[in-house]
Amino acid sequence: MLKLEEIKKDVQISGIQPDEIVRIVQVEPVGDAALTVYYKDSQGKLGEQMLFRSDESRLSLATAGRAWAFDAPGAEFKLGLEAWRISQVALFDPMMAVHTSNVEPLPHQISAVYESMLPRQPLRFVLADDPGAGKTIMAGLLIRELLMRADAKRILIVAPGSLTEQWQDELIEKFSVTFEIFSREKQEQCASGNYFEEANQLICRLDQLSRSEELQEKLEAPG
Repeated sequence: MLKLEEIKKDVQISGIQPDEIVRIVQVEPVGDAALTVYYKDSQGKLGEQMLFRSDESRLSLATAGRAWAFDAPGAEFKLGLEAWRISQVALFDPMMAVHTSNVEPLPHQISAVYESMLPRQPLRFVLADDPGAGKTIMAGLLIRELLMRADAKRILIVAPGSLTEQWQDELIEKFSVTFEIFSREKQEQCASGNYFEEANQLICRLDQLSRSEELQEKLEAPG
């Protein structure tokens, strides 16, 4: 509750206008039991109202009178702004993965990723090309773009056993994307009993998955 005597110039008050905080511009007492106030609302419009003792119960001092203020912690504001900028970056840089990766893709690789694969979401695609055409680079560009655009969170790469470490090395070296290599030891030591649920970015050996129905069931469980 706010006493009439506490209403002064430049004080911010709630209760004069419904669901809005106003700033007092001028006060004119009317005897001991009434007050005429002139105020500005949040849109800057002037208003006038006479207040009585019976109105004191609905009035209160406001701690902030603007819908937008510059009183937030600077570090948190910068963090929020950076998160929003990153979420919008694909709109302004359609080939963000190219410019943030340690690769110089060839024209046919850019065409495959940005003209054929990315526009097809949800993606059901077979990327097939001659040996040495750079399929790993194309896949890496696609993966990095999907992660930066928040279009993918869980990614599984199934590769021949002799190539799993090569996939892991190239993804971290060229695209700064970290994948773990699945192993029986990790499966046995995981707390949940299903390592596929715990790891979002995983590389698995083709022969290991194809020969084990148990692993296939665990792989299907997370969706």
